[in-house]
Amino acid sequence: MRITRRTLLLGAGAGVASVLLASCTPEPTPTPTPTRTREPEPPPGVPAPAGSIRSTWTTDPFALGAASFTPVGVLAGNRLALGESVDDRVFFAGEATDEDAPGTVRGAISSGARVAEELMIPASSGERVAVVGAGLAGATAAALLAERGIEVTVFEARDRVGGRVYSRVDDSWPVPVQLGAWLFGEDETEVLDRLTSGDVGIVDLAGELWRGPDGDIDPVDPQPFAAAITVAQAAPEDSSVADALTAAGIDPADPATAALLAILVARTGADADRLSSWFAPPLPSGEPKAARDSLTPFVEHALDGVQVGLSSPVALIAYDDTGVSVRLATGEALSFDRVVVTAPLGVLQDRSIEFDPPLPFSHRGAISALGMGAIETVWLRWDEPFWENEEAIWHAVGADVAIPTWINLRPATGENVLVGIVGGAAAAEFAELDEEAAVEAALAALSLYV
Repeated sequence: MRITRRTLLLGAGAGVASVLLASCTPEPTPTPTPTRTREPEPPPGVPAPAGSIRSTWTTDPFALGAASFTPVGVLAGNRLALGESVDDRVFFAGEATDEDAPGTVRGAISSGARVAEELMIPASSGERVAVVGAGLAGATAAALLAERGIEVTVFEARDRVGGRVYSRVDDSWPVPVQLGAWLFGEDETEVLDRLTSGDVGIVDLAGELWRGPDGDIDPVDPQPFAAAITVAQAAPEDSSVADALTAAGIDPADPATAALLAILVARTGADADRLSSWFAPPLPSGEPKAARDSLTPFVEHALDGVQVGLSSPVALIAYDDTGVSVRLATGEALSFDRVVVTAPLGVLQDRSIEFDPPLPFSHRGAISALGMGAIETVWLRWDEPFWENEEAIWHAVGADVAIPTWINLRPATGENVLVGIVGGAAAAEFAELDEEAAVEAALAALSLYV
């Protein structure tokens, strides 16, 4: 059974699929060099991988970050302000505009459904609407608008649909390399049911391994950490997560606490001294599930019957009380009645899209105030495994490694694949490494588990 467009839209209406955009990564863009590339040098006990693919969200010009977060001292109301329409001509969607589930696929889909409802209030059937971005928010909005008689044109800067959702199918890999959302919480039963009823297989990621420099250790108790955040959320003034822990007598530099922070940073893309304690998401609980098959059909089927222009970055949006002009980077300008902007927050902050007249102060203030988190992943595969651990989730405790969290796909899939995840400033540093240095840093981190 194929996943239909209606499957995606029903999910949007129900607000399911609370999957981290932190898991999302763009396709790699290797840079040619004039000299022969040297092979990465693995540490003792860790053989060179047979294949590697890494993300570059931080430097990707069509993302400039992985997911939005709320910095300390910034109110979540900024997301509502960003999501407000401008003169009923310019509308905004995307995970950064969703107050309930920012930084998640659920937030992206929900925002697309919201903006479609809002746009239909002033619009009438037969109007021409441009949608900027063919990610989940844009695809959801475009599909709903098209179903209601709107003539929709989607402009996507990339040469593919999906935005920050991408499953790469490569003959050299035994499973799709999920360069997009692929991890699900155990409480997301509705989206999991929809996936399993379609063509997407789901696997359990069972068991956690906590490893220090001297070997395995007991799992870190998250209760004191969670209690400190709960107390901070009841305080009259916002504080950073780091300050909230310190106020509770917990040292953020303590190895156990640092390990929990690494999990939170990998989820939000923000370091503890930048992340608001008022709006920090809870630490993941339970055993996650992962999509084994491609998730691309979610976007492709949503866009069935909708005109999509790929490799069409938008440079300027001009609007007045008569309509909207969308100018592409090529210089071509097209006229529409209204426009839905779903570009990532990082792109808006970079002012890659110009607005004429400038956006209202409320929108500009929200774009400036919210944060865009850095999250990077690296996929590695081997012909033969060098590890014996059967746990699916590995955490480094008290070890100075570039990548503190790993997902072991071997128990669930039988394939010798490890996926590393890193967030915050460490992710930004990782993104700046060349291919060989990035793989070497990953292998050095894995030497902890030999």
